[in-house]
Amino acid sequence: MVAVRRLVIDVLKPHEPPLLEFTEEIAAVDGVEGATGSLLELDREVQNVKLSLEGADLDYDTVESTVEDLGGTVHSVDEVACGDVVVEERPTQQDG
Repeated sequence: MVAVRRLVIDVLKPHEPPLLEFTEEIAAVDGVEGATGSLLELDREVQNVKLSLEGADLDYDTVESTVEDLGGTVHSVDEVACGDVVVEERPTQQDG
């Protein structure tokens, strides 16, 4: 199976734990070498967060399970990079 190197997921989470602690817990998952949590939207009861994860071989099921253990829900997988190298997106004529 091909290694997953990058995941960007949209997560709905409660206010607790705070974003810092939430992201630290995700970063501690086996295989995650780095994690960035970005607050996208905030309302009275929940936060919409973008999590960007990188590692040599990310396990989506373990990441999703950890998100759920912290009270969150994965809304969508917005980006995935697989293979021996991460291919960065480049603008094309279709993007114009």
